Amino acid sequence: MLDLSRLLSRLLHSTPTGVDRVEMAYARGLMRTIPGQLHFAGLHPNGTYGRLDGRAVRRFLDRTEADWNDVGQARRARLWLHAARAVLALHPRRVPAKREGVSRIYLQASPHHLDNEARVAAILRRERARFVCLVHDLIPIEFPEYVRAGGDKLHRRRIATLVRHADGIVANSAATLDSFRPFAAAAERPIMLRVAHLGFPDEGAEEPAAPRGGPPYFVCIGTIEPRKNHLLLLNVWRRMVETCGGNAIPKLILVGRRGWENEQVVDMLERCPALRGHVEERGRLPDREVRRLLAGARALLLPSFAEGFGMPVSEALAMGTPVICSDLPALREAGGSTPLYLDPLDGIAWMRAIANASAEPVAERRAPVSTVPLPTWSEHLAIVLDLVHRLAT
Repeated sequence: MLDLSRLLSRLLHSTPTGVDRVEMAYARGLMRTIPGQLHFAGLHPNGTYGRLDGRAVRRFLDRTEADWNDVGQARRARLWLHAARAVLALHPRRVPAKREGVSRIYLQASPHHLDNEARVAAILRRERARFVCLVHDLIPIEFPEYVRAGGDKLHRRRIATLVRHADGIVANSAATLDSFRPFAAAAERPIMLRVAHLGFPDEGAEEPAAPRGGPPYFVCIGTIEPRKNHLLLLNVWRRMVETCGGNAIPKLILVGRRGWENEQVVDMLERCPALRGHVEERGRLPDREVRRLLAGARALLLPSFAEGFGMPVSEALAMGTPVICSDLPALREAGGSTPLYLDPLDGIAWMRAIANASAEPVAERRAPVSTVPLPTWSEHLAIVLDLVHRLAT
């Protein structure tokens, strides 16, 4: 049973988060791989749990992906219509009785409702199932200063639920699994642990056409929050304007919605005269437009203080776009020796690297060749299903 609670909770959000994309990839990949063994379940927006009609789920997934790539004035109205239809069509159904000799595995690819241990326990009792969950990161516990107030306590409840109820854990990176191991060691029962890197590219995704001509630009992808360290880039760009003049510097494009505790970044974006015309904020873009921007960028910039895996690194390298990113274990795991790794506090090094990448003629730029095999969703799900089969026997 694949849990779709996260996507159901995001009915009125037209721009997906990374976790949304992962849950979608699980649904699409498992529908292709094990169609006869796959069932859908989840918490409805009205708070009730149950199984979901397969045909209604397929229509819901199709419409959701269309909304993610949609543009135009009527987008919001169509989103509300889609949400209303989904709420009716995906009303939870009764959990069928378990047949003798049949194993049930409850698979969850998001942290949705894990903070409510009683609810998770009730679902597993009702399903009479073993539990496998994907863990994205433990950043709120390890770096509470980068999340909303109370976010560390919330995430500790999620991890405690997994320690007490999960039979298998899939981590999106070895770095994430290393963070989880101390918690697993404290469990009073065995938990199977696996690493499966998030997949790229999405099977069937069209290769975007890079923008032709125009001035050089760089892209930073990620929610505007303290952990992503946008402040470093904004200060670099302000210094470049002051020292080089406005006409001599590339543009910085920020892709990602505004998150939390980002007052300094927002103040600079809205009130710093030096950044006007040089830094462009694009909070909500269709997936295909993000890929198009990334394909034409001089480099992806990722000066994060902490990451669980670093999917944008894999995406950029797959498109032949250079990467300049923080020297973090999770990002090295995603990019190997191909990206340029820098200290996220070394503004001078970042400014020098950006200037060098901007000055290189596009015609002479060589597409980077990743030293790490880029994972696919098929490979990721093969690891997940191997774990599922081991638990089912």
